[in-house]
Amino acid sequence: MNLDLLISNITNPAFLFFILGIVAVKLKSDLEIPSNSSRFISLYLLLSIGFKGGQELSHEGFSLEIVGSVLLGISISLLIPIYTFFILKRRMNLYNAAAIAAAYGSVSAVTFVTGASYLEAQKMSFHGHMVAIMALMESPAIIAGLALMSYFNRTEQEKISNKMVLRHSFTNGSVLMILGSLLIGYLADAKQAEGIKPFTNDIFKGFLAIFLLDMGITSGRKLQSFISGGWFPIVFAIAIPLLNGCVFTLISTVVTHDVSNRFMFGVLAASASYIAVPAAMKLTNPKADAGLYLPMALAITFPFNITLGMPIYFYLAQ
Repeated sequence: MNLDLLISNITNPAFLFFILGIVAVKLKSDLEIPSNSSRFISLYLLLSIGFKGGQELSHEGFSLEIVGSVLLGISISLLIPIYTFFILKRRMNLYNAAAIAAAYGSVSAVTFVTGASYLEAQKMSFHGHMVAIMALMESPAIIAGLALMSYFNRTEQEKISNKMVLRHSFTNGSVLMILGSLLIGYLADAKQAEGIKPFTNDIFKGFLAIFLLDMGITSGRKLQSFISGGWFPIVFAIAIPLLNGCVFTLISTVVTHDVSNRFMFGVLAASASYIAVPAAMKLTNPKADAGLYLPMALAITFPFNITLGMPIYFYLAQ
């Protein structure tokens, strides 16, 4: 593994702002990003990455590689919740196992965005259809996690409406924004799209830095109570993403020979959702402990991926 890549990732301004957020909490500073501003920035990041992906996708022809890549992405999103659920069920109650399994089977749009920035630093870029794959990977994991919980929940026989789960999975704000922006970017005239390029491209990294500062503050607030919960969640939040990222980076060679696409498959498989899944679980699985699965994804897996994980996946992709 190239040490320069690791150093470059650790000294990335966006990541350093994430660290600043954690430090601010430890110093008991009143630094915070207003909640409305944080939501706006989240939507902006999804809009930007979706629109740019749609533009790239409009320049790509239909191919077997795209079909294979889509099928692989959906398969990843279904397989990870299934095997992680049975690991988690040995240590946790049914509700937490289902929520965590769904989180690790689903994807983190911000980790995806950070991966795109990582490729830019290497003067590389992924193909536009990877954005569509990311959007398609959000919902299957949520559905798989809730289906497993419903199947094994034979004592209380709680009924979860399949229609409600499906509807929420596809109308969740983050999923709808990324899919909608992707479609708009695909349909938009190239000359007209150039007019909003300063908004979708030029200020992107600045907003990413502010968002990661907010994520650092959120992580810092939850980190202490999470650490006191024992060693298993911490080990899981590092080992499982590392395993998923490495395995699926290598498996992706079956569907694509492009290094950047293989790297992004590794990033997607290794990431854990802390936006779409918590929103879905709050509605459909309220007994799951958000103080457990949210810090696992946000305070452990996310920083691991953007410091150590990405250089490893990039090395394997090559």
